[in-house]
Amino acid sequence: MSACDDTTRTPPPNPDVIPAKKIACAPKLFNGVEISQLTKRQMKKYQKCLKWQQVKKEKRAKERLKSKEKRIQAKLNNVDLGPSRKQLKRMKMKDSPCKITVCIDLSFDDLMIDKDMAKTIKQILRIYTENRRAQAPMQLYLTSFNGRSKTEMEKHHGFENWDLNFCPQDYLDIFTKEKLVYLSSESDKVITELQQDKVYIIGGLVDHNFHKGICYKKALEQGIDHGQLPISEYFWLNHRKVLTINQVFEILLRVSEGKTFKAAFEMILPKRIEKISAQDSSEEEQNDTTCDNK
Repeated sequence: MSACDDTTRTPPPNPDVIPAKKIACAPKLFNGVEISQLTKRQMKKYQKCLKWQQVKKEKRAKERLKSKEKRIQAKLNNVDLGPSRKQLKRMKMKDSPCKITVCIDLSFDDLMIDKDMAKTIKQILRIYTENRRAQAPMQLYLTSFNGRSKTEMEKHHGFENWDLNFCPQDYLDIFTKEKLVYLSSESDKVITELQQDKVYIIGGLVDHNFHKGICYKKALEQGIDHGQLPISEYFWLNHRKVLTINQVFEILLRVSEGKTFKAAFEMILPKRIEKISAQDSSEEEQNDTTCDNK
């Protein structure tokens, strides 16, 4: 009989009480403190943690059962549910029919405090997740991946094995100038479609508008093409803000999947746009400036 077996009769379980069986199998330490040495307050947190772990386990079991039933019903009704998450994860960038390249420029390490550097990497993690789940992943590069950005990324064990191009070099050392398009809200050019042979650069910078125009200035100095997303063609932003790195990427990803820019904005920025057509707001257009976007 294992240490987790319990042959004694017990009354109906109270959902607020963790069974002794669960506690017996639980870790010996909680936040670095032995269970027997926990204070009353710490013990409450410990009990709550155990309860949450059990609830999460039961919730996942229900979700798996629900998903299984959904697949069975779909098969009976000849409904195509599309590829499963497991199947999507098998699709590598090199095998993807989408050859649109997105490059995150990580050459701005020195302009960010540690907190913002961590936020930048967190946004890149979201980008990686979205790209891995896509049926046709875009070609994703991190350039100037060295120094603080690499140090911050190293906190995530196994990142070296991700389906992502980690490049210590600058993008100018990897791609030809003719292919590069730096995304910047200050650009006077508007991108209306994505081209398969282009490399779209997103500035890997969380700066809270402290370095406004830096990406545009860099593009001009390097003599490479630039452009902004066409948000102002369809909507007004609720307030003046540059989009986050992952928001820009997700918009590009949705467009690469066949959606219009307008539909992509509505999906990714539902709380930040006022559903007012630019064509129906000619009066306001005379009084407002173009909103910032990547």
